[in-house]
Amino acid sequence: MAIVFHPANKTFHLQANDTSYVMQIVRSGYLAHLYWGKKVRHYRESNPLQFFDRGFSPNPDPSDRTFSLDTLPQEYPAYGNTDFRTPAYQVQLENGSTISDLRYKTHRIYKGKPKLEGLPATYVENENEAETLEIILEDHVTGLHVTLFYTVYERWNVITRSVRFDNNGSERIKLLRALSMNVDFRDDHFDFLHLFGAHCRERYIERKPLFVGTQSVESRRGASSHQQNPFIALLRKNANEDEGIVYAFNFVYSGNFLAQVEVDQFHTTRVSMGINPFDFTWLLEPGESFQTPEVVMVYSDKGLNGMSQTFHQLYRTRLARGVYRERERPILINNWEATYFDFNEEKILHIAKTAAELGIELFVLDDGWFGKRDNDRSSLGDWFVNKQKLPNGLEGLAKSINQMGMQFGLWVEPEMVSVDSELYRKHPDWCIHVPNRPRSEGRNQLVLDYSRKEVCDYIIQVISDVLASAPISYVKWDMNRHMTEIGSAALPPERQRETAHRYILGLYRVMEEITSRFPHVLFESCSGGGGRFDPGMLYYMPQTWTSDNTDAVSRLKIQYGTSLVYPISAMGAHVSAVPNHQVHRMTSLEMRGHVAMSGNFGYELDLTKLSEEEKAIVKQQVAFYKDIRSLVQFGTFYRILSPFEGNETAWMFVSEDKSEAFVAYFRVLAEANAPLSFIRLKGLDPEKDYELIGSGEIYGGDELMYVGLNVPQRRGDFISVIWRLRAAR
Repeated sequence: MAIVFHPANKTFHLQANDTSYVMQIVRSGYLAHLYWGKKVRHYRESNPLQFFDRGFSPNPDPSDRTFSLDTLPQEYPAYGNTDFRTPAYQVQLENGSTISDLRYKTHRIYKGKPKLEGLPATYVENENEAETLEIILEDHVTGLHVTLFYTVYERWNVITRSVRFDNNGSERIKLLRALSMNVDFRDDHFDFLHLFGAHCRERYIERKPLFVGTQSVESRRGASSHQQNPFIALLRKNANEDEGIVYAFNFVYSGNFLAQVEVDQFHTTRVSMGINPFDFTWLLEPGESFQTPEVVMVYSDKGLNGMSQTFHQLYRTRLARGVYRERERPILINNWEATYFDFNEEKILHIAKTAAELGIELFVLDDGWFGKRDNDRSSLGDWFVNKQKLPNGLEGLAKSINQMGMQFGLWVEPEMVSVDSELYRKHPDWCIHVPNRPRSEGRNQLVLDYSRKEVCDYIIQVISDVLASAPISYVKWDMNRHMTEIGSAALPPERQRETAHRYILGLYRVMEEITSRFPHVLFESCSGGGGRFDPGMLYYMPQTWTSDNTDAVSRLKIQYGTSLVYPISAMGAHVSAVPNHQVHRMTSLEMRGHVAMSGNFGYELDLTKLSEEEKAIVKQQVAFYKDIRSLVQFGTFYRILSPFEGNETAWMFVSEDKSEAFVAYFRVLAEANAPLSFIRLKGLDPEKDYELIGSGEIYGGDELMYVGLNVPQRRGDFISVIWRLRAAR
């Protein structure tokens, strides 16, 4: 059994692959956290809870001055009953009070993993892959039931957690705070790691020591955001890329979030994660329920690399869904940086014809094909073809491109509306707004109110009509505006602070409906590039446009940081023109290709303007990527040199059977009389010999990993080198 309850000492022992998680019911029903870490066969309380009389830590039972919730490591703590640390939840009752007291009521253990209604989550394909524990806590005064869900996977060091609130009382309850998980560690000997950034500079890595007090990352933008990713990790001080203990937390949600770490007076550490309580409440009528999104918790004793590989395998196979979960992704050409809004059918077909001649498999028509969309000031919401640009419509264009031997894809931005649009003029109240307040704009657009069923129904219908109108095999789903003036014309005053979460629930409903109607379509999510790169989106769309910044040097950090959590199969990466449109840097076509083929490969430039020599290079890159595509998209990824720690970057991909590998090395700036460089490879079979394809040289896997491989010395800035290895027979 993966989950065992021991009645004698009232402990729950959860085992997921090579990790154990232990809880205990103590005193009069409080749920305490005992252990999370390396798997143990049996938990016999070698390190039991200890209770002391602590000054200024009050006591729920006045007769026992040694017991205080202020010093108890808890699973789902409240505020106001002697614990002064940040709570996992808080409710407000009709009398205005915010005190509640959850005690253990019952539990059940079963095989498999339940779905979360209306929410994305990891899943199982048969019930033997996982076991689930439900612990029901009850507040006797209000009748509030809180169910804690724990699922352990047999194959991975993964525990998922979520919470459901059930109002079984007779009065209304308002949720002020409803986080999805809490873990109280007994010490604070950790570093705190998270991913931060900005538009065109997403998922940079920051690691710093924990300090006494509170450190947190969050979003209040209505989206998971470019600025902070819904991921944090605690690393033991000696943990590095390949060694040491890491505890990681990732929120399966695409809206406002909070990930918080609090170190208290006794140097214990509280980690909590969930929907951001800022500007959030949820009214629960008697008989109503509220389900929180899921948090994926990963334990690794093999450093950040072990953590990443667990996330990659889980998300690639038990979060992503549909036919493209296992299918190789096509090499594409996107016309955005080639034409922006200025194109016609002739220009598009000219680019497509050139792409087909170079072996590219998919043409993607980006922004500007609909309404009167000649710039970003109009027409969002008017999802009908601009016949002046495309006289034969999407169907005619798609069929012409299909005849060239390529698939056809399309850009949409269904969550937005332009003030200058037919939709807005007809339904000005269909956007997120607050009465009598100005409606601030971003990119000249407003956010549609997906908390309203009629808005979601309309979008489902019009986007479905577009996708049914032509042979479309790929959709880039964009979102280029964060929320301001958050309110809904359809909600009563006491529910206005539910708007942001109801929007996300509406978005998930729209995506579930559309992706289910068109299972043959490869959907790629986008939010100004990587502004909504989170596991919630990957549940509906198996890949994400990693960043609007396509500069090869910038992408080293962006793709490296993204790889900490998200699988390579989820990362869109394109070769663009130089000078780069975001940073105006000149890099070689070779380096741009090597960086982009370290993800889902494509191009975003005007191929018709390339020289014959450049076209020959592109053709070679396309052919090469087709050979390594499965390895890159579905192989095991290893980081070797970090762009955050020096002038060099290196990473590699290894097949599951360790029979082949692809290695990429990058140096940003040249240095006079520089030291010689070499890299030690990872993940190979030490008992196998490997041939370096193209050179005929053969080395043992042990030699390549322990001794290393010389990097050819080349002059100049922005240098890249790649190797392809195959097990020698």
